[in-house]
Amino acid sequence: MTAQTSTLNAETIARVAKEAFEASQLTSSSERVDALHTIRSELESRREAILSANKDDLEAAQAEVDAGHMSKSLLARLDLGRGDKWNSMLQGVIDVAALPDPTGTVTYATELDDELELYKVSCPIGVLLVIFEARPEVVVNIAALAIKSGNAAILKGGKESNRTAKLLSEAIQAGLSKTSLPSTYIQTIETRAEVSSLLAMDQYIDLVIPRGSKELVKNIQHNTRIPVMGHADGLCSIYLDETADVQKAKRIVVDAK
Repeated sequence: MTAQTSTLNAETIARVAKEAFEASQLTSSSERVDALHTIRSELESRREAILSANKDDLEAAQAEVDAGHMSKSLLARLDLGRGDKWNSMLQGVIDVAALPDPTGTVTYATELDDELELYKVSCPIGVLLVIFEARPEVVVNIAALAIKSGNAAILKGGKESNRTAKLLSEAIQAGLSKTSLPSTYIQTIETRAEVSSLLAMDQYIDLVIPRGSKELVKNIQHNTRIPVMGHADGLCSIYLDETADVQKAKRIVVDAK
């Protein structure tokens, strides 16, 4: 793919995302909830194909581990069929659907003058560009949150899970096509070239959310005019009081990495 082709494709993705967001502004909260339930059903109906693609991703990743190019921990995060990860992913969609509507909430009100009142009301942001690491289920997690909050989203996961992410995205779009929301409300991209092109499209994209290393966040912040929701370094130590439950503390420490 040439740089020019990448830019043209990225511009189309960004433009239709913006159009999808604008077309969805009158979509009710109940319609969004229905859309999430429809997407959950569509994902379940495609379970076999998605897990087969995930197996292909795992086999390719194992070759990278054997060659010393990938860590075993990253390989483990790719496995969508491990334990209850698949069922937890689907349950997560239902859990998000059950959350209160985050839009239309008055968080501040004041009277500035006679018959002049000021209200602060929560509303969608617009089009989100979300960049994250290997775990393929994040495609579904973020898509569900975006739909619930009234935001369109363009998602870029790790290249290690491209096959899985592609089928997850197709299932989400197939589910959306059966609802009042546009199927292009949630889209995925696969290459860094597309990310680079999208970072220049502040006329379409309203917020970039990078989830990864500090270097990734800084690189994105330095290469776009679009607002970036970056994150600082995490906590690197945990204080354990002598009266603490040791077994509980072990679980907390391991989970916090």
